[in-house]
Amino acid sequence: MAAKKKASSDKWIQGAIKRPGAFTAKAKKAGKSVAGMASAVSKNPERYSPLTRKQASLAKTLRKISKKK
Repeated sequence: MAAKKKASSDKWIQGAIKRPGAFTAKAKKAGKSVAGMASAVSKNPERYSPLTRKQASLAKTLRKISKKK
């Protein structure tokens, strides 16, 4: 049973990513990498829309997850 519960909790990512590739496209348009764009958004959040701030936060979270695995 524990394995079943873990499998369902791993699927939160599908619900979290609403627009796949949108943040990457914004980063490329700005001439930055995804990590660089996420860092820039974190440093100056008032310059970016709430959606972009959420996308940057998710990008950082996903990066942390991939480093752990």
